[in-house]
Amino acid sequence: MKMDKKQLTEKALDLLKQLISIPSFSSEEDNTADAIEAWFKAFDIPFKREINNVFAVNKHFDDSKPTLLLNSHHDTVEPNSAYTKDPFHPHIEDGKLYGLGSNDAGGALVSLIATFTHFYSKDNLSHNLLMVASMEEESSGDNSLRGLLPQLPKIDVAIVGEPTLMQLAIAEKGLVVFDAQVKGTPSHAAHPNEDNPIYKSIEVLEWFKNYKFKKVSEALGEVKLTVTQINAGVQHNAVPAQVNLVIDVRVNDKYTNAEIAEILKKEAPCVLKERSLRLNSSAIAKDHPLVRSGIAVGRETYGSPTLSDQAALTCQSLKLGPGDSTRSHSADEFIYVQEVEEGIDLYIRILEGFLMKKT
Repeated sequence: MKMDKKQLTEKALDLLKQLISIPSFSSEEDNTADAIEAWFKAFDIPFKREINNVFAVNKHFDDSKPTLLLNSHHDTVEPNSAYTKDPFHPHIEDGKLYGLGSNDAGGALVSLIATFTHFYSKDNLSHNLLMVASMEEESSGDNSLRGLLPQLPKIDVAIVGEPTLMQLAIAEKGLVVFDAQVKGTPSHAAHPNEDNPIYKSIEVLEWFKNYKFKKVSEALGEVKLTVTQINAGVQHNAVPAQVNLVIDVRVNDKYTNAEIAEILKKEAPCVLKERSLRLNSSAIAKDHPLVRSGIAVGRETYGSPTLSDQAALTCQSLKLGPGDSTRSHSADEFIYVQEVEEGIDLYIRILEGFLMKKT
């Protein structure tokens, strides 16, 4: 099926409306995967499916060439209680397409699928193209892009589709969550106790509040450390044995998660244990040809504080997509129709500059 860019964009918007209408919470994306399969069938593009991950390569895939991954996800979070509109009823008001997953990350997903379709049959590209519509991104599940990677061709560089207002997120903060314990001596509240862990936690909280990591990133700034939960005690007349804290650490591209864990365990005035070290920061060089191609069409670079499937990748990767990250997971989620139209146009122009000349 041959289509010009305008027709392809109309089809992409139709697919987005279809995806919005289908509940697709993490691990429950069977029906949206079916809809994505139908797109590839309609365009006679061979594809593979692993659980609810749907992926395809360009017609002239060549093992001797490097591979560019185009990836976004089709799972969503559950709609929050503040919705005033039906989250599964895609409809347009004042140029806004409303519906759960429209902004995060349906707009980016359909725009990347349309872009992949545009380039699918072209020969003499500098890179192979690999399109992956992935599952379980929102839950960082075992079957997400991370779990699929062993079945995919070697990836040399990637575009991860998330709402960035089509600006170039050349770095993304990683995440380490720590469980902390401030230990003390349990006792009856009526008796003296110089080792009350609740009082001791005041000093610990001040330490976390004031702690600064030394290395600052040009794109991502400082590592951000935040105490997000505190819990202690079960009754009014008993001093507990410990206070439990949860520490959220957003890691810049100057540290690995393992380095962050080593530093905090050595210096923090309490017992710390990390939950996972796998969600590392991501980055791509500002002078990478893919970034230069984006800059050439008027895009700006910045560092993103939010996580995506970039954390699963070890290659250089760029986060880029239509929509606005501040709308993600919000009530009455929407994306402007014009954002999707511009997103497809910009993706194609950026890839033309990257794929259709020697890099």
